[in-house]
Amino acid sequence: MMEKKLQFYLKNLIHNGGSDLHLKSGSVIRLRVNGDLLKLGDREISNEELDGIAQEILSEKQYNELVTNKELDCTYVLDEDNRFRVNFFYQLDGLSAVMRIIPVKILTIKELSLPPVIADLADMHRGLILVTGVTGSGKSTTLAAMIDHINRTRKKHIITVEDPVEFVHPDRECLISQRGIGQDSHSFSNALRASLREDPDVILVGEMRDLETIEIALHAANTGHLVFSTLHTLDAKETINRVIGMFPQEEQNRIRMTLASVLEGVVSQRLVKTIDGGRAAAIEIMKRTARIADLIGENRDHELLDTIEEGKEIYGSQSFDQALLDLFNDGKITQEVVLEHSTNPSDMKLKLQGIGGGVGDDKGSNGEAVDIFDLKIEEEEE
Repeated sequence: MMEKKLQFYLKNLIHNGGSDLHLKSGSVIRLRVNGDLLKLGDREISNEELDGIAQEILSEKQYNELVTNKELDCTYVLDEDNRFRVNFFYQLDGLSAVMRIIPVKILTIKELSLPPVIADLADMHRGLILVTGVTGSGKSTTLAAMIDHINRTRKKHIITVEDPVEFVHPDRECLISQRGIGQDSHSFSNALRASLREDPDVILVGEMRDLETIEIALHAANTGHLVFSTLHTLDAKETINRVIGMFPQEEQNRIRMTLASVLEGVVSQRLVKTIDGGRAAAIEIMKRTARIADLIGENRDHELLDTIEEGKEIYGSQSFDQALLDLFNDGKITQEVVLEHSTNPSDMKLKLQGIGGGVGDDKGSNGEAVDIFDLKIEEEEE
């Protein structure tokens, strides 16, 4: 019976084009729509109700694990068209859950309007490619599009290691082996180490969470494999510093030289509000060149941003500010949004003034979401 209530909330999430359902004991149910967390009516969900949902949708083993470890990751299948990544956790008021929708349809690089250089990175035969950004910035969607591109254009063995498996890829031109942590392997490092004995061409690591996983991923990239992974970093410079900083001081020079050799690209994403009320990805792209490799190897990370911007026309690289200007010039975002998300707001203000109009003369509304829903789904009878 509690599962029916959950399904009602999830159907409302889908109906309103949301991305996440938030359930917190003693609080109103909320949906994330276009980046904003909005209330779904005014009814609060109790700890007993949420615990009942957990007991109904989890196996006995999973529920016991949740009670013991105080948190649990899993997936939930609503129907053949809708799957969700679920995290249960305890907080001061009791049990909570966040459920993120996993699109069944894998959009292509073109359908996502990603820069063409993203396909160039996917066409690499070896090396490390990192997709970075905060939670909810679209990293998984971009990675899925890159894996799909390889799956349609090359004849390779792709192994993915994820927690949990999100996008399910059918075998097309490639053979794809997808492994979920907890279900198919005990840890990222175990699965990644084992993958090197499974004749892979391409390896996707859902997240480089620990030193051992990073070390194995670098080794895999250095021995002729194409490795994809994610980090929760804001840009290329921070990404490089984060990877190197994970290692002991005496190891950092060696890791820096390894990165200079194997890091083929860093794709960093931020979602920004569009004029029509939706969201678009502003993407910084660092593509490896001889100069980029030299800057990384020589610890001249402060010069990376200028080099990325200089390579826009020749190599397809771009900074966040260049991406924001492109979105503005295409009429997708306002000047206010450009300034809010730019790396150098003062420089950006000058650039905006140089391309016409004073700052503040926005091309439309902010597309602010309102806390009102036009619901057409009726709650099922208990």
